[in-house]
Amino acid sequence: MTGGARITATGWGWRHAGRKRAAVADVSIDIAPGERVLLLGASGSGKSTLLAGIAGLLGGDEDGTAVGTLTVDGRDAREARGRTGLVLQDPDAAPVLSRVGDDVAFGCENLGVERDEIWRRVARSLEAVGLDVPLSRQTSQLSGGEKQRLAIAGILAMDPAVILLDEPTANLDPVGVSEVRAAIERAVLDDGTTLVVVEHRTEVWVDLMTRVIVLDAGGGVFADGPPAEVFARAGAALADAGVWVPGVSVGLPDAGRPGSDDGAALSTSVLSIGRSAEAIVRSRLDVVVPMHRSTVVVGSNGVGKSTLALTLAGLLPEREGTVTASAALATWRGPRPSRWSSRDLLTRIGTVFQEPEHQFLASTVRDELAIGPRALRLGDHEVQGRVDEMLDVLGLAELARANPFTLSGGQKRRLSVGTVLIARPAVMVLDEPTFGQDRGSWIRLVALLQKLVADGGTVVSVTHDAGVVRHLGQHVIRLDDVGVPGMTEAAA
Repeated sequence: MTGGARITATGWGWRHAGRKRAAVADVSIDIAPGERVLLLGASGSGKSTLLAGIAGLLGGDEDGTAVGTLTVDGRDAREARGRTGLVLQDPDAAPVLSRVGDDVAFGCENLGVERDEIWRRVARSLEAVGLDVPLSRQTSQLSGGEKQRLAIAGILAMDPAVILLDEPTANLDPVGVSEVRAAIERAVLDDGTTLVVVEHRTEVWVDLMTRVIVLDAGGGVFADGPPAEVFARAGAALADAGVWVPGVSVGLPDAGRPGSDDGAALSTSVLSIGRSAEAIVRSRLDVVVPMHRSTVVVGSNGVGKSTLALTLAGLLPEREGTVTASAALATWRGPRPSRWSSRDLLTRIGTVFQEPEHQFLASTVRDELAIGPRALRLGDHEVQGRVDEMLDVLGLAELARANPFTLSGGQKRRLSVGTVLIARPAVMVLDEPTFGQDRGSWIRLVALLQKLVADGGTVVSVTHDAGVVRHLGQHVIRLDDVGVPGMTEAAA
């Protein structure tokens, strides 16, 4: 397919069922065929909802209520699904089929593309995004970043008139960011495809874009125009509103070099890690997590960062070797976190998963935050006090009664961090803690973690975010993709 499609919204909005406040409201925009739009706005302003609406994926009356009109080439967006391709914010939700090749081919098959052409497109799309794995690889075995590349490959293979990307580079290493950016650029420039990208890494995309649209958290459009013009005219106001404006400092201190050596909170010896005994991803790892410091774990997609984090946190068993906690953390069960009970872990090592939804249990934000304190058998007064404090710290007070699964991606991430923080564990292990955060919530979250460390806490963050490395990387563990000794440790 050649050429893009026109996207038109007139007074459009959407309110999820059971919510009093609209997720997005009063949006009126006209995006011409072939335009390349960077869609910005504070967390919760409705960017992801608008993309889902354009893709025709919002449900009927039982799921929510729409107002106004939203069309693709003059047709209701729900009737034009074959013209649009959406990459979701959550990479874990993207795979449909169990094998990589079949998953990329899925959209083409639904569009009735001829079989030989399908597999030409599959090979071309996987190469474009740099996902060099066998077509028979199980999608469940891919890392979060690899799933993100898989999802983008599936969209490129469909050759849609409109490409919609929701945080497409948030889980990618620097090489992956460059490859995906280049692949999207080739696709839209060669075919004149309409492109709409929601992305907090504005500097990655801004030179490709012909237009910036900023949604107002209170409804409507805050700013609209060519990127240079919008950022020059309203850059300061946009930064204050939570938008990532290229070149504007976050105003936080660098991590700096740590002070005195207080020993290791966690250490490993000839450690092998894997999601199962048959799928070892790293071997002979000897790493140290210093006590009372902030450690970041970095490395390419698929090298085992998340698996290492879960193993350090006691949630995956060591496949070989050991993880040992300090004497101050050890329980009567011994110093190995993998042998502790969930109650032992609650106040010793708290974990924030890469996918926030995997740790949500309650039907409201307030009840979700209360789970940890109640598991500690705190009194009602103490529980409510901690919950109220955390709601304010996370900027979620207005959403206390909302279902966690209806929050925006950035709000879900803050809630998942809060569910661990509220139990006040000695060590926090966080997988991509700043994923999906607008500028304001990113600053609050990183400042909160800096204070936690300054007050004597120990933090481990798996990240691709250069800002997290800069501001929280007192100690760095680098996992490389060349095998051991492709692992290095260093102070900042």
